[in-house]
This record gives sequence, structure tokens and C-alpha cells, in this order.
Amino acid sequence: MPTREEAWNLLTEYTQNPNLLHHALAVEAAMRAYARHFGADEELWAVVGLIHDFDYERYPNLGPEGHPLKGVSILRDLGWPETIIRAVQAHAPDITGVQPESLLEKALYASDELTGLITAVALVRPSKSILDVEVKSVKKKWKDRAFAAGAKREDIERGAELLGIPLDEHIGIVLRGMQEHAEALGLKGAW
Repeated sequence: MPTREEAWNLLTEYTQNPNLLHHALAVEAAMRAYARHFGADEELWAVVGLIHDFDYERYPNLGPEGHPLKGVSILRDLGWPETIIRAVQAHAPDITGVQPESLLEKALYASDELTGLITAVALVRPSKSILDVEVKSVKKKWKDRAFAAGAKREDIERGAELLGIPLDEHIGIVLRGMQEHAEALGLKGAW
């Protein structure tokens, strides 16, 4: 099982963009929160969250020669466990054809887009801090489809359904996970 340090080294070998690094850290935080919620292996889930998009900056075209299939190929060449590889595939089922089945895969699929929406909500606040974001703040912005339009709300809803968790609870779990790591995410603001 790769360590967090090995995952971070792989991520930073392929990714330099601070926003993409913050996204990886946000998904890692969400996955840690979900691992605790389900009583699962927090380190495994964190590693999956951290590396799920590691290839995106270098291979941004979605498909066979791009993200995430290029990343899957790299992970296989490096001998990473199939559990991690399958989770990376399942976070983009429209591209890979691999549907999220395990709790690990479902949590990654459900959290990926949501972290972007929560980040956007934090950044439009006067404080620029995730620490004063609440579930109701996210739900208010949720209704405005032009806000953080890239955050696919259908995927977030489907992910929550796959996990069997009400949407508000799902938002709360991911939000609290991100709040625990506000400084690393660059979302501590003026606090």
C-alpha cells in the first residue's frame, strides 16, 4: 500500500498548478472524513483522494490518451494496488466505463465535484474562509446553476444516492472534512 508521502510525491511530480493541488488536498480531506464516517481505512481513502486527478495537468484531454486513463496506466506501471486504480477509474465512469461499486469508490465519486463547489462558496465569502461556510450556504449557492457551473451537481446527487446518504448530510461530511484542513487548502481566510 503506497503511503501518503508516496502519493504526494506522485501528485507533485505530475501537478504544479496550485489550484489543482488544493483540489487534491480537498478531496483527500473529504475522503478522510468519509473513511472515519464509515469506519474504513483512513490512510487508503486519503491516498485515493490525493491522487485521483494526479495526471490531469499533464494529460487534460479526457479519454484514452488523457485523464484519467493515462493516470490509470501510469499507476499500473508503478505497481499500485488494483483497489486504488479501480477507484481512480470509477471517479470518472463516463470516460472509463467503470461504475463506482465499493464505498471507497462511491465516496470518491460523490466528493470530487462537491469539493469544488464548497471551495467556490468559501472563496466568494467576504472572509474567504471555509471556516464560516455552513451546509445552508452551500445549498443556497447550489440553486444558482451559473455559480461554480463546472461542479456537476447531478454527479454530487448521484454520489450521495449511491452512498445512501441524504444530500445535506453528504455536504456536511465533506464540508467538515475540508474545514479540518482549511489552512492546507488555502481556505483559512482572515481567521
